[in-house]
Amino acid sequence: MSAIRHALSIKREDDFAQWYQEVISEAEMAEESGVRGCMVIKPWGYGIWERIQRLMDDRIKAAGVSNCYFPLFIPLSYFAKEAEHVEGFAKEMAVVTHHRLVGDGKGGLTPDPDAKLEEPLIVRPTSETVIGAAMARWVQSWRDLPLLTNQWANVVRWEMRTRMFLRTSEFLWQEGHTAHADRDDAMAETLRALEMYRDFAETDLAMPVIAGEKPENERFPGAVGTYSIEAMMQDGKALQAGTSHYLGTGFAEASGIQYQDKEGAQQYAHTTSWGVSTRLIGGLIMTHGDDDGLRVPPAVAPHQVVILPMLRDTPDDEALLAYCEELRKVLAGMSVLGEPVRVLLDKRPGKATQKRWAWVKKGVPLILEIGGRDAAADQISMLRRDKLWNEAAKANFQAMPQVEFLTRAAAELQELQDALYVEAKARRDAHIAQVSSFDELAAFFAEDKRYPGWAEVEWSRPTGAELEEVVQKLKAIKLTMRNTPLHAAPAAGKCIFTGRLAVERIYVARAY
Repeated sequence: MSAIRHALSIKREDDFAQWYQEVISEAEMAEESGVRGCMVIKPWGYGIWERIQRLMDDRIKAAGVSNCYFPLFIPLSYFAKEAEHVEGFAKEMAVVTHHRLVGDGKGGLTPDPDAKLEEPLIVRPTSETVIGAAMARWVQSWRDLPLLTNQWANVVRWEMRTRMFLRTSEFLWQEGHTAHADRDDAMAETLRALEMYRDFAETDLAMPVIAGEKPENERFPGAVGTYSIEAMMQDGKALQAGTSHYLGTGFAEASGIQYQDKEGAQQYAHTTSWGVSTRLIGGLIMTHGDDDGLRVPPAVAPHQVVILPMLRDTPDDEALLAYCEELRKVLAGMSVLGEPVRVLLDKRPGKATQKRWAWVKKGVPLILEIGGRDAAADQISMLRRDKLWNEAAKANFQAMPQVEFLTRAAAELQELQDALYVEAKARRDAHIAQVSSFDELAAFFAEDKRYPGWAEVEWSRPTGAELEEVVQKLKAIKLTMRNTPLHAAPAAGKCIFTGRLAVERIYVARAY
């Protein structure tokens, strides 16, 4: 059998970090912008984000949440009202201090000393404070609650160590913000959003996740409780893929979000916030990518099917294009995963093999190659992107009559969506170890293990200084606690950190 030639020059097992960067480059997803930590998201990468937006926005609105938009610039005084919150973001805040530039006398520009702002403005790192100020105006009575809002926006957090899609100084996201009459209603919303994220990740991104509560040290600044979905990447590291926070009444007290209850008394609202970002695209790459590039689940693929006519400078090109266009129209009229099939006829000039490799690297679910003889015989050749590609043998191109493909197309896409999830879940489950002592934990993550995975341990949920000792002990071996799964089996042993009776299970991993 001929050796397999892959589309990428770097294999996952050789250098996962460089492989990740090459996938982004070769799949034409994003590129550097000239500003450190900020990226240009190219059409294929943004097309995936648009699909994420569309599917997530439908879920958000189905829950009765309305979209709003709030300013990019937030007065510094808004943050000063919530000390714990501002402390958590202070090192990452970008600040605007002037509103005009003037010439510096050397051919350049400098801030005009006479144009200094009366109050510095923070470039939005998150919107709790500015939305809290609005909610204080909008909420007056118990009849105004619950107040359910969301915005799609960009945010800026000045990261020191950046990586495209995973940790950038500017990124895109949605942030939900809600206000409720009491704790129970706010907690129900917090967990509803968490379940929405879990279902979206697994159903649409085909990315298995663990939904659970973050430990005290990992809470969102100012939150009473933080919940997350955690996904395992192919290198065994954890990726926090979405968060939902119960904020209690702290933000309401800082912003003055009060309402008159049914008895006429003034009460503070209980608030929540929840969000996912373009980090999901990084998670998709590291969950499904292979040594040929990206593999995109059909639910979020900008194009689910690409038709590649084998064009030549011969008289039959026009007939071939007409044949392919008719096939495109038929496919576009079909439905899969609850929507019309998204199909592209690639009529660009160039060799078909080069265009094929380009779409393989982008991860298009189904690639169809059709030559003049194929059109005359009314057949196509199909490549399903979740299969191992063998360039020499062309083992995974399946030739079949067009009518057979059309009867199979929707099922092939659904099967591919399901197969990516099953593959990722099996890999994750095979790399979760049950660990009963700290020595076992350290051994599991020994340096000679390239992709160890996660450890599930029992712990006593220490707090304060005792928790900080645990955090530092884990930090020494480059580990973090991820979350305590909501539906885990009850703890039945001793805490591996304190030796006391354990009260729950928690995942420990290396993380992005």
